Amino acid sequence: MPLFQKSVIQKHLAHLEQNQLDNAFNRFKNNYSIDKIQLIKTLKEEEYQDGFLRDIFVDVFGYTLKPDNHFNLVREFKNQTDGKKADGAILKNGNAIAIIELKSNQTKDLKSITQQAFNYKVNQPHCQYVITSNFQKLRFYIDYANEYEEFDLFHLDKATFALLYLILNRDYLLNGLPKQIKEETKSHEDNISEQFYKDYSQFKQEIFANLTQNNPQFDQLLLLKKSQKFLDRLLFIL
Repeated sequence: MPLFQKSVIQKHLAHLEQNQLDNAFNRFKNNYSIDKIQLIKTLKEEEYQDGFLRDIFVDVFGYTLKPDNHFNLVREFKNQTDGKKADGAILKNGNAIAIIELKSNQTKDLKSITQQAFNYKVNQPHCQYVITSNFQKLRFYIDYANEYEEFDLFHLDKATFALLYLILNRDYLLNGLPKQIKEETKSHEDNISEQFYKDYSQFKQEIFANLTQNNPQFDQLLLLKKSQKFLDRLLFIL
């Protein structure tokens, strides 16, 4: 189930600085060339984890990987309650706000990674985001495992990359933009639901009024049941 409503996304995409987006997309395409993709398909999980973090998060989205100064991206981030480690984490003020869990391209079902990644998340009290990948598919979650955005890194056009850039770029993620977009999506959906209910109630009253006006020979309770049955069928079609 997608995280974001399209109209909300389009509003934010319209404010992206195009030169920065173009440069990031060109870096991505260079790192994910045809020859590089063929190589990635053959690599084991441990052979490309560091490379993946650098190719995607450092080169394209601007993070700084430990041990470089002022780092905000780390490998093998340890849980606070046990000795288990996530494959990576994005840090803000020293706290993990995003957990990264990686598998090789031989892992085709990303659902198998989800539980493991969220087990790490619950051990990090400041963590809001979860990122999983098998080096080809990348999934991005906010808070919960039932909604996510998925990207195919081997077949990523510029329009889809723009959304990935919007939610993974260092400046946007560290400043909470993905969570903000999710909250705007919920508000937008709530407004749509409220308006739909108002329109539905008005339409229901108009249908019943029309039936009673044009069918005075029938009992109003019968007409009310008939109108409700019609509306139920209409909602089912919609």
